[in-house]
Amino acid sequence: MTITLVLVIAMAVLFSCGVYLLLERSLTRMLLGFLLLGNALNLLLLIMTGAAGKPPVGKSAEGITDPLPQAFALTAIVITFAVSAFLLALIHRSWKLSRADEVEVDEADAAIGRDRDDPADEDPEIDTDPEAAQREEAAR
Repeated sequence: MTITLVLVIAMAVLFSCGVYLLLERSLTRMLLGFLLLGNALNLLLLIMTGAAGKPPVGKSAEGITDPLPQAFALTAIVITFAVSAFLLALIHRSWKLSRADEVEVDEADAAIGRDRDDPADEDPEIDTDPEAAQREEAAR
C-alpha cells in the first residue's frame, strides 16, 4: 500500500468515528467527535496537496508546491480550536448547572414533531373526506 492510500483510510476512519461521536447525546463525546472531524479535515487537506515538492496541477513548476491547501489547513486548525474552546465552555457550564453533560430532549420540540406527523387532525383547512367536499359544492 502506498502512503496516500494509508492516509485516505486513516482519514475515512477519523471521519466515520467523528460523525458517530458527534451524534451522541453526551457533550463530551460531541467535543471528541468534533475534534476527530477537524483532524480528518486537516488530513484531507494534506492529501489534497499531493506529493512533497511537486505541484498539484501542472508540470511547469520545479519543486514548488501550492501554498493554498496549507493555508486552508491552518485556517481549519484555528476554526477547530475556536469551536472546541466554545464547546468546552458549554460542557463546563452544563456541568456546573446540572452536574450532567447529557443533552436532554426538549418536550416542546418533541410535541411539535409529533404534531407534524398528523397534519390533518389539527388543521381545519385540510379536508380528508372527499364526499364532504362534493356535498359542499352541491349545496352552493
